[in-house]
Amino acid sequence: MTTTQPQCAYCERSSDQVPLMALRYQGAEAWICPQHLPILIHKPAQLVGKLPGAEHLAPQKGPGHHHD
Repeated sequence: MTTTQPQCAYCERSSDQVPLMALRYQGAEAWICPQHLPILIHKPAQLVGKLPGAEHLAPQKGPGHHHD
């Protein structure tokens, strides 16, 4: 049986190369490294095709933007 090693959804590096943080989205587990966490937060469209469902994520607004 082959086990796939977790890797960053963006750069595909494994935990042998960088620290990885687990995340759950739409019932699935994915991994992201600290270097690419800002992409998940601010530019999730860059994860389309790499993270299932990323096309439904909206970027986090910066300071000064308030929810109505």
